[in-house]
Amino acid sequence: MDEEVHYSKVEDVIGSHVEDAVTFWAQSISRNKDIMKIGCSLSEVCPHASSVFGKLDPKKIYGGLFSEDKRWYRCKVLKIISDEKYLVRYIDYGNSEILSRSDIAEIPLDLQFSSVAKKYRLWGLQIPSGQEVTQFDQGRIFLGSLIFEKQIKMRIKATYQDGTVIAQAEYGSVDIGEEVAKKGFAEKCKLTSSTKICEEKKSDPGQLVLRNLKSPIPLWGHSSNQSPFIRPKDHLSGRLSLDLKSENDAGNHVTFPKENLAVGGFNFGLNVSLAKIKQDQKLIEENERLKTEKEVLLERYKALELKVEQTVQELQQEKATTMDLTKHLESTLETCVGTRMKNLAAKVEILKEIRCVNINAHFGNDLSDAIQVLDEGCFTLPASLNELEIIWAEYCLAQGKIQACQNMNEGNILIAKRNEVQQKLYMAVEVFILEVDELPLNKRLKTLQDLSASLEAVYGQAKEGTNSEEILKKFYDWKCNKRELFTSVRSETEVSLQHLVTWFQSTLKAFDLSVEESLTSEDTIGNIDEILEKAGSSVCKELEISLIEQGDADKEITLNAYSQVVQKIRSEERLIATVQSKYKDSVEFKKQIIECLNKSPNVDHLLSIKKTLKSLKARLRWKLVEKNNLEESDDHDGSEIEEIKQEITQLQNSVFQEIYHEREEYEKLNSLVQKWFPELPLLYPEIGLLKYMNSGGLLTMSLERDLLDAEPMKELSGKRPLVCSEVNGQIILLKGYSVDVDTEARVIQRAAAYHRAWREAKEESGLLPLIFLFLCKSDPMAYLMVPYYPRANLSAIQSSMPLTLEEALKVMKGVAQGLHTLHKADIIHGSLHQNNVFALNRQQGIVGDFDFTKSVSQRASVNMMIGDLSLLSPELKMGKPASPSSDLYAYGCLLLWDDNVKSLLCSLIYCRSSMTAEQVFNAECFLLPKGKSTPNSEKDTEYTPKKEEE
Repeated sequence: MDEEVHYSKVEDVIGSHVEDAVTFWAQSISRNKDIMKIGCSLSEVCPHASSVFGKLDPKKIYGGLFSEDKRWYRCKVLKIISDEKYLVRYIDYGNSEILSRSDIAEIPLDLQFSSVAKKYRLWGLQIPSGQEVTQFDQGRIFLGSLIFEKQIKMRIKATYQDGTVIAQAEYGSVDIGEEVAKKGFAEKCKLTSSTKICEEKKSDPGQLVLRNLKSPIPLWGHSSNQSPFIRPKDHLSGRLSLDLKSENDAGNHVTFPKENLAVGGFNFGLNVSLAKIKQDQKLIEENERLKTEKEVLLERYKALELKVEQTVQELQQEKATTMDLTKHLESTLETCVGTRMKNLAAKVEILKEIRCVNINAHFGNDLSDAIQVLDEGCFTLPASLNELEIIWAEYCLAQGKIQACQNMNEGNILIAKRNEVQQKLYMAVEVFILEVDELPLNKRLKTLQDLSASLEAVYGQAKEGTNSEEILKKFYDWKCNKRELFTSVRSETEVSLQHLVTWFQSTLKAFDLSVEESLTSEDTIGNIDEILEKAGSSVCKELEISLIEQGDADKEITLNAYSQVVQKIRSEERLIATVQSKYKDSVEFKKQIIECLNKSPNVDHLLSIKKTLKSLKARLRWKLVEKNNLEESDDHDGSEIEEIKQEITQLQNSVFQEIYHEREEYEKLNSLVQKWFPELPLLYPEIGLLKYMNSGGLLTMSLERDLLDAEPMKELSGKRPLVCSEVNGQIILLKGYSVDVDTEARVIQRAAAYHRAWREAKEESGLLPLIFLFLCKSDPMAYLMVPYYPRANLSAIQSSMPLTLEEALKVMKGVAQGLHTLHKADIIHGSLHQNNVFALNRQQGIVGDFDFTKSVSQRASVNMMIGDLSLLSPELKMGKPASPSSDLYAYGCLLLWDDNVKSLLCSLIYCRSSMTAEQVFNAECFLLPKGKSTPNSEKDTEYTPKKEEE
């Protein structure tokens, strides 16, 4: 047992609260002034203090509003009952109760000191094991009668680590522990050594408090003459009920009333009488019981009194309602027949109008008509389509084998087989086209579209569901039942109204004075009330069927049937679309095959272009050598050099024009390879068509580094050689990459993927375009040609003249589009930074390319900085692979120069796992209002294709 022993210390205390027969709380007399100061401070601070929020700290001291006197006391949280309910202990008294969050307040640091009350335990005693609840409560009451609000001398024996003080309690000459033991509420502990103190098995303090809360509820109250030691004070209940329904949120441990347990009430002096104690205890219990019974009877009396008043009011209201109803009935009886006839005539008039209106939709007749249209003109696939599909698949297989073939001899065999299948396919296509031409596809498709539109106007959007004939059968049964019921009701209406007409005709004789025939009233009038009742009932029934909306079950049947009809329409539309698509492909195939049948495509024009290029390049090289020689000579003529430069420029432009023509020819051949002649790369390996196709049309073998009159860009050549030149009036930049046999293929592959992504949207892609990719014949270098935008990168612009808000949003929207284009093509940039984002004309933002010699992980491992902020996302720093999310992190960091985009930044930083570049591109901050712009001196400056010196 962890404890500290203090054998010589004596304290004078006043008991404030009892937990059980051996445990109680008491306040030291020396801290009288502290109690008063705490009360005054809390009454000033707590009403204006901030309410608590979040999770409450069990170690912290709060202010608690006691439920009985509505005053504030210091407390600590013992147990969390719920999000809004907390079990607290008032630390200066020892009491506890359940408080709402709103009754707990923060208190300042100067009130955060130790509690005034201490927890004491009687020396050498323990609660007997297996003690019943009744005896437990009696022991607690008995100990309270001995110590509550009495000055007790405590001889301290030891202190537990939890603060509980083990002491011998004396009131005068009476040893309180011995009195408790004599009553049998506690037993002596068995000591194992002279220095060891007995200890009862410890239980959960929260559970003990909750148990005490289920006991009779003690109350705290204040009075003007109250001592600070007895506030808040408790009333001791003598009622020992075990009924759990007495539990209350304001419940507390059993404590004792001042008026019954004052020092005068229990005078434990030197001559104290235990008989007197027992007598006073019984009086207390009896008094509390009588008070409780009185309160219960008073509450019952008030409830009965209130119930009598409510009953009297209800009777008066009922009497007034009955009198009003009687008057109304008297006035109604006077005009009963006239009113009934008017009402019936009005309903018959409405019924006439309804019968003139088509109510087919009410019974699903429109759905029945739609099903009939679908069944009668149902479209079926042409018989020739199946055979065409088989031959077409065989043809595609033959084309695939040719494309994969790398052996010329084997390729010739495959081409011959393909040509045979091609002839068969041509014949099958002709048969299919003739058969489809006879079909009214467009007319049938128009019928289906009109039918779908008319049904959707009535029933709305159809829900998805499985195709089931059982649903249509159920609809037909429902429709037949509804039609049968409606026919029966309509017939009944007509019969009842006919009876009424007949009665009117026979009644004329009874009121016609010129009729000599004597008729009795019974013969003529008959039972008019019954006839009117029957006619009104029939008319109302038909109106109800005609006007009332369908029930949920009826709606479900019709909507399910509508869904089935729509599925049939969509299925037939898909069949027609399939046939039309195949028809279009067949017509195109027939047109192309007539031109290409038994005729190979011609590559002579491409070879002619290559021959012209070879001649132009030779002349260009000669002129470049001639220019260099003149510039190195001592007596060169400036006009002659200028003339040669003009010739060089013309030759360079001619070379590039021919290269563009060569690209156009490659594109034509590429289209033929994809559609009809996959054997072209095999038949003509010398033209390099396969390399062109693999590079996505980016690679050219006709361009060489020495053909360009380029100037080195030393200020930009930190990582790789960069040269600048001018081609056809456009300033271009050449990026050089060192490659070997292995890296050459990877560079071409990565650049081709980037180029294909750009080519999908071109100017709308948000990417820097790649013009050409070519390999150096003399050195292991690959050169990439891109447009050059001097001082257009984000870093240069923001350092010289920062973008306005409107310009920044336009630029960054373009950058978001570029990232979206790359991510849609499954490309991760991995190298987005302020030097690789360009703002063209301060309006259009584009994403620059990246180092194609590096993999994604290599590109993403470079830690670029923007100011003090790293563009490297947290997951990359943790060693995780790059992802679109890491690109968006870098994008968000680039936005940090502007405070107006913080909302988007928060999403990019905290929700990157669920954000996409497309969502960023469509962000609300990019939706600029029309007609608003900020004037800027450089805004209208465009990058003209002229060479600038940096």
